[in-house]
Amino acid sequence: MFDTLFSPIAINSLTVKNRIAYPSLGLLYSWDRKLNDRYLNYFTEIARGGAGIVTVGPVGVDFIGSGLAVLGLDTDEAIPDFSRVTEAIRARGASPWIQLFHAGAYTHPLLINGAPPMGPSAVYSPYSKATPREMSREDIRTVQKSFSDTAARAVEAGFDGVEVIASAGYLLTQFLSPKTNKRTDGYGGSLENRLRFPTEVLSACRQAVGEGFPLSVRMAGNDFVPESNTDEVTPAIARAYEKSGVNLINVTGGWHESKVPQLPMELPRTGYAYLAATIRKAVSVPVMASNRITTPMDAERLLNDGYCDMVNLGRVLIADPFWPAKAREGRVEEIRPCVACSQGCTDEIFSGMPVTCIGNPRAGYETERIVRPTTSPKQVMVAGAGPAGLEVAVTAAQMGHRVHLFEAGDAIGGQITLAATPPNKGELLEYIRYYRAMLARHGVTVSLSTPVTPELISQEKPDHVFVAEGAEPTRPPIPGAQDEDILSSWDVLKKDRPLGKSVAIVGGGAVGLETALHIAVKGTFSPEMFHFLSAHDAAPPERLRQGLFTGNHRVAVFEMAPRAGGDMGRSTRWIMMDNLKRYGVRLITGATVTRLSGEEVCWDDGTNEQAEHFDTVILATGSRSVTTLSAALPDLGIPYTVVGDGLAPGKFNHAIHGGFLAALQLDARG
Repeated sequence: MFDTLFSPIAINSLTVKNRIAYPSLGLLYSWDRKLNDRYLNYFTEIARGGAGIVTVGPVGVDFIGSGLAVLGLDTDEAIPDFSRVTEAIRARGASPWIQLFHAGAYTHPLLINGAPPMGPSAVYSPYSKATPREMSREDIRTVQKSFSDTAARAVEAGFDGVEVIASAGYLLTQFLSPKTNKRTDGYGGSLENRLRFPTEVLSACRQAVGEGFPLSVRMAGNDFVPESNTDEVTPAIARAYEKSGVNLINVTGGWHESKVPQLPMELPRTGYAYLAATIRKAVSVPVMASNRITTPMDAERLLNDGYCDMVNLGRVLIADPFWPAKAREGRVEEIRPCVACSQGCTDEIFSGMPVTCIGNPRAGYETERIVRPTTSPKQVMVAGAGPAGLEVAVTAAQMGHRVHLFEAGDAIGGQITLAATPPNKGELLEYIRYYRAMLARHGVTVSLSTPVTPELISQEKPDHVFVAEGAEPTRPPIPGAQDEDILSSWDVLKKDRPLGKSVAIVGGGAVGLETALHIAVKGTFSPEMFHFLSAHDAAPPERLRQGLFTGNHRVAVFEMAPRAGGDMGRSTRWIMMDNLKRYGVRLITGATVTRLSGEEVCWDDGTNEQAEHFDTVILATGSRSVTTLSAALPDLGIPYTVVGDGLAPGKFNHAIHGGFLAALQLDARG
């Protein structure tokens, strides 16, 4: 199974055991630039999971280009810490690599003690919100030496390969791009001149590591930024890199500031593999593909269809470090999914917090959160098969407890199904696939269509009950909000139902906006229909675009706060806002709704009272815990723990992490 994926590959003098690479990803596990035990434990776990290459990074080549939040190998004193991690990775059967990093104009001044960042030209960066100082010739030579010196230290620290980052909008990319490189000397102007700095860096690194040592570059297949390099230019860039001595080209998407989504669910699986294929046609060295390669089937297909020679599994291995081992053993259904939500990884980094994963409670806590076999197996009853109930059931069973999971509905998943209904959210259903497989693997007894009552608990006589009753939508104290003809967002997302031509949604948080998009998309062309009409020239381009974004309903969202989507993550909110605009959804913010009926919304905008007719009114005004069972349990005298939304309505990570941690505490409880 997956014969190509698990075949070895030669990179210069090195043979890697399979075609799977864990790429460099910012983790923010320290603020002193030092590689501490948390990093060590994290990379050790990735290596244990079976990846061929484990890349440590990003690793700064100097302070001004990386700052406090990025690891540094710019001094000899750092070598022993990195030697520890290379030894740990190699001991688990993987090949340790390192990525050398310089952010250039992307460096936030706050992270370099208020100093201005440096770049090829003094062009304002919307990412760092700063204008860099233009690098002098001396700066250029100094930075190039920093790269080569750090590469030499990487060899001394025991790494098998060195990668230089020339993607995402960082320094080497800034020299390459006509958008950010306005120089008039030999390092600016023509593509040949703009290539000079990156190729000199690579040549210097090649000289530092020696001819037989693997050297890689991570490049953008397309910057996806106006006035910058596209995939018409990047093959020439790749050829120049190959001539500079690289043995592997790692192809990813665009810059951090791109308005084309690079990582979230909106990007279809393997969506940027075509960029790797474009580069692979232009060079003779192996090429890696990146971004949203989720399943072993997708990875094998990309390799067999000639898109690439290796695949990068970044956030996928945060979600499940043992993805490679499970794939090799044919246990694909047991792979814990990465659903591209960005909530535990990208959003955390942007908030200055360490990387975790909403679905993997052990990510970043590898030596703290350990599932140990129990010494006193208990009969455990779990009431509710939403994400919290599923996680607590699986974890308790992994520990060796006898677990019986009850669900009032006819399927497991709870609010997972609800959350997966809006456009581009279907990945969330992968959790149901995963938990179904894990329940079976660990022998959890599942009873569907079986509400848990005090009588059932008395009959089952469990040693411990986990209550995962979940939540239910609330109706606000607005006149008319209790009327039966006013729907809740849950009503609309749970099942298809007829809606009027004009729809109002009260509540502009994440649920309200996702519901709005769900409704606005109804009646638009499906991807298959768009492809059919395009392929047969059945309609002009303007009609095709209209069919993509004009549906059967006019949607307006009312939000009391001055800003809608305030509970959404930084990495995904802007995408939602773009989509709502694209589909013509009106956002009415600063609007206090004062009265509702089945056909009218009245609101106060802070100045005037206004009213508008709508055919359908929908509430998205929050939820509350269901406490029916938990309120009755104290009288039964049986130990119990409430988990998930039954404690307080929250996000997926609260449910899954909470369920996991509650199970770990089982042996300490009655």
